[in-house]
Amino acid sequence: MWIGESARWERAQSRYQTLTARWPVLAQQLPRYFDVLADYGDADFRRLAEMLDWIANHPQSDLYPRQLPVSGLDSKWFDGRKGLLTDLVAAIQEDSSSDLDFYQRCGLKAPPILVRMRVLDQALRARVGGVGDITAPVEDLAGLNLPVSHVFIVENLQTGLAMSDMPGAVVLMRLGYNVDVLARFPWLACAKCIYWGDLDTHGFAILHRARSYIPELQSVLMDEDTLLRHKALWVDESAQHPATELTLLTEQEQQLYRDLKQQRWGQNVRLEQERIDWAAAWSSLQRSI
Repeated sequence: MWIGESARWERAQSRYQTLTARWPVLAQQLPRYFDVLADYGDADFRRLAEMLDWIANHPQSDLYPRQLPVSGLDSKWFDGRKGLLTDLVAAIQEDSSSDLDFYQRCGLKAPPILVRMRVLDQALRARVGGVGDITAPVEDLAGLNLPVSHVFIVENLQTGLAMSDMPGAVVLMRLGYNVDVLARFPWLACAKCIYWGDLDTHGFAILHRARSYIPELQSVLMDEDTLLRHKALWVDESAQHPATELTLLTEQEQQLYRDLKQQRWGQNVRLEQERIDWAAAWSSLQRSI
């Protein structure tokens, strides 16, 4: 009362008692979420309680989240509360294992991971009904088993859209850290794979991650010369990747990553791949095959 927090305290206490009356095992977990108990609107708190109740009673529904018969659920509400729900459901289930994600923990079906791919070869396009720009679940694209000779993996969507026809080639676009999906494409093993990402610490971190699935993955336009030639186009990387070393980088890539981390050319230097002169970039991509 002295610091003007009595209303929040009383609201948190009341909601704590409501939830622990239903699930006593939450008594140890809920104090971590004082702000949730104190500051959620009535509709949000009711939605949270109803969501927990429904999952507790249907632990393996195998439904998509939006299919749950809980009033007011939407994707935005879920996306901001996955950690909270995962933690509280684990407590209700009295299962302390941490190897389950939100969907596994709640017994829900995860939306399919969609991958966008352009087919840069007319003969290959004929094998998929003439379609050249495909967005489909990972499993569907993995099952195509296309006889490709070159696979380009680019970070920026418009970079991939700008690429012209190239014999035997496809380009996968905007995977980000979801490069894990590359492990599910068996036909990549028969192709030369080339990665082109932003020249910043996260670009190298994604390259490092992708190499854990494609050890022979080559990089292009991710070198010091390319970075320095485009100094006028540098921007700031909002937050650098935390790793000091990325062991799957080549010696040259690792040195450039280290220089970026150590602010050799300025604070959080970043060169976005789409800023590189396209004529020069396209020439480099063609030479890489």
